[in-house]
Amino acid sequence: MTSPRLVLDFWFSEGTDTFRDAWFRKSDEFDDAVRVTLGNLSAAAAAGAHNDWVQTADGALALAILLDQAPRNLHRGSAQAFAADPLMRDLARDAILQRRHDLGLTPTQRIFLYLPFEHSEAMADQDLSVTLFEGLRDDPRQAKPGGTIDYAWRHRAVVARFGRFPHRNAALGRIDTPEEQHWLAAGGGF
Repeated sequence: MTSPRLVLDFWFSEGTDTFRDAWFRKSDEFDDAVRVTLGNLSAAAAAGAHNDWVQTADGALALAILLDQAPRNLHRGSAQAFAADPLMRDLARDAILQRRHDLGLTPTQRIFLYLPFEHSEAMADQDLSVTLFEGLRDDPRQAKPGGTIDYAWRHRAVVARFGRFPHRNAALGRIDTPEEQHWLAAGGGF
């Protein structure tokens, strides 16, 4: 029987409040580890097999990793990296807004329950992302320049400017606008 613990033990192998650079850096080694450990679970979660996990804080957090983070490692550079995003946003809304599971997590764990909104191209989700991340302001690691709160604001600014994330255009088969081309050519970073 599969449980959220398998996902969380892998993802937070260095501790539940330890930030790992591997989470947000391109690494073939880490992508391979995600593939081996979480690949089948991520596919099953995307098919709805573990939606009942949202009933607990650990389960909701494991779903966020399987549906929002793992696909970005498993399917880097393809549309499939973003395919489960709508499902995870719905589950995250339930977990956060209805069940308040985020309040039982460490600040580092909360990041992953909030990221589905930061990854959205809808302004309402971006606004929710910023609100949620601002709630981490008391944690100095999140509030420092270049911390997670700063990144939430940066993502929001990109969606406010372009209505989408231009760096996804190629993977999603979208045509860049001239303004997006210029932004991407200049580095297009967050």
